[in-house]
Amino acid sequence: METKKTAAEAFDGLYSVVKRLRADDGCPWDREQTPESLRGALIEETYECIEAIDSKDWPHVREELGDIFLLAIMIAYMYEQTGLFSVSDSLQEITAKLIRRHPHVFGESSASTSEEVLEQWAKIKVEQEGRKPKDSLMDQVSRALPPLDRAYKLQKKAAKVGFDWPDVSGVWDKIDEELAEAKEACEAHREHDSEIHREHLEEELGDLLFSVVNICRYLQVDPSVALQRTNNKFVRRFQSVEQAMKKYNLPMDKDHIQQMEQFWQEAKNED
Repeated sequence: METKKTAAEAFDGLYSVVKRLRADDGCPWDREQTPESLRGALIEETYECIEAIDSKDWPHVREELGDIFLLAIMIAYMYEQTGLFSVSDSLQEITAKLIRRHPHVFGESSASTSEEVLEQWAKIKVEQEGRKPKDSLMDQVSRALPPLDRAYKLQKKAAKVGFDWPDVSGVWDKIDEELAEAKEACEAHREHDSEIHREHLEEELGDLLFSVVNICRYLQVDPSVALQRTNNKFVRRFQSVEQAMKKYNLPMDKDHIQQMEQFWQEAKNED
């Protein structure tokens, strides 16, 4: 059995493997990768880790965290190879930032609540790190985020200063309102089929999605995590339908929608 290593020894081992894979005589696939080509994998592995955490599958969590560590080190080492910065630079920078942003732990200040910690962080970013104060709360949310995540964070920023519904019923009413408007826009689009009506339908559907994200935020549910769970559920049930259709030698097409619906309900009941 392999001797258990310290965290530092384990990191050095992974770093050495990454360097070997990226060497001139290393793995052709690994050598061809770039930070840009690994972006999708980084997002995918993050969601797989979230799924494992939700499932409380600790061995799977351990495995997925390893995949994330690998991608993080691999991408950082790619930049090291270009001379822009090193893996060590990245690690030292985050270590220094953690210490700087936690003076209530490593320094003399005090912060007894999460709210106080966040306020302290905001001041440190401006006063110590030289970041320009944002003209708007909305500017604090990155435009590069996926739309679903950005909507969630924008709403959280607005709610932080009291721009929020007084109770949950108002949020549900807003969803009903946006749903009705989306249906109306859909009918107009079907009747006229013009670019203007298509854009209006897109706008109304966007409003509806934004409202659904809002109810998630209000009920303290991360919409990305919730949607990922539904995606996984859909895949699981659809694969069950595929297996059943194959068992009875039935083709997957619209002429057999009744059979597919029957198998879907059976898969749903099994869930």
